[in-house]
Amino acid sequence: MSQKEARPHDHGLPAALYVISGASFAAALSARALDPVLPHVAEDFGVSIATAAGFAAVFAFTFSIIQPIVGAAADLFGKTRLMIGCLALLGLANILGALSTSFSLLFATRILAGIGSGGVFPVALSLTSDLVGPEKRQVAISRTLAGAMTGNLLGASASGLIGDFLGWRGVLAVLGVLVIVASIAVAAGFHGAKVQHPPKTSLSALKAGYRTIFTNPNAYVCYSAVFVEGCCVLGLFPYIASFLFDLGQTSLSIAGIVIAGFAVGGLFYTLTVSRLLPQLGVKGMMIAGMTLVASQLVAVAFGPRWEIQTLNLVVMGWGFYMAHGCLQVFASELSVEARATALSLHSFFFFMGQTVGPLAYGLGLQHAGKMSTLVASAVIMVVLGLVCATLLKQRAPADAR
Repeated sequence: MSQKEARPHDHGLPAALYVISGASFAAALSARALDPVLPHVAEDFGVSIATAAGFAAVFAFTFSIIQPIVGAAADLFGKTRLMIGCLALLGLANILGALSTSFSLLFATRILAGIGSGGVFPVALSLTSDLVGPEKRQVAISRTLAGAMTGNLLGASASGLIGDFLGWRGVLAVLGVLVIVASIAVAAGFHGAKVQHPPKTSLSALKAGYRTIFTNPNAYVCYSAVFVEGCCVLGLFPYIASFLFDLGQTSLSIAGIVIAGFAVGGLFYTLTVSRLLPQLGVKGMMIAGMTLVASQLVAVAFGPRWEIQTLNLVVMGWGFYMAHGCLQVFASELSVEARATALSLHSFFFFMGQTVGPLAYGLGLQHAGKMSTLVASAVIMVVLGLVCATLLKQRAPADAR
């Protein structure tokens, strides 16, 4: 390898991270695509907002249940090929969703989209962890998150804008084409980047990897914590557009902007993590992050103007990723040989939380009201930050040698 090829990029981070970040961006475009247009989807198919919010739940549920399979497949057969194929599937699912003639058909396409998306992000995190040592891993993961956050930002804001002009079908059609084009571009980028992979594991090694993961006490804390995060934070998103409708703000573009605020906060985290981490430490990052999220949940409960709610979501996203980024690093250190499996399990529990979240919020909003439901979520987040800071400790993976 020449000196030029070996030269570090972005403060010692490898250039291949840009390709991985691009894959995360493409997958994230569709993650929140339907949230700003849910009121129109509900109207077209004659269902309630709570029923339409089931799209978010089924997407998250499908994403989560395939994670153990994705992680095993990535460790056994290779990561980049699986990631590119899943991007193509995600794009096709969006296009089929745009052509759906019934609620059940659209529901089925969101299942396919969940499968496609489920094969991208955890594998991207695993590739990032393979390329970068523990001392730089949180900063490296933040670069991968930047791609995902940008995709979330553009996906949510663009879907609201497109929805105002082309309707929800136009949203899915446009994003579907973009993701397919992106899958081709990412395939070309991986080929040129010559990403180096650790040796593919065997089935027996994979079983040993599961044992390694779950003999580490951090696994139980990490996986429980991301489940609660997904439920209390991401479970809120399908209801934001309806909250704005209740305030008389019926523009889908505005709903998209508000939801995109969360991704802006995530991007701000990626720009500040290298400065915050030395100052606060991991424990401080988790406590401060969860507390910021809790404060903004309470603020949203009061129903301020959409401009203020956008700022609330920005701060919420910043706080969320301060804590979540720490949990991702702990998950990446549960195993070396089965790192993709460990991170896929991380995504499994996170998206299971997002599956339960919309349903739990629906029950809470119906029976306890908006204020009580959001305040309860805020209290849970503060407690979660304290528990994580107390119980999570740096432990070398049992298979590190």
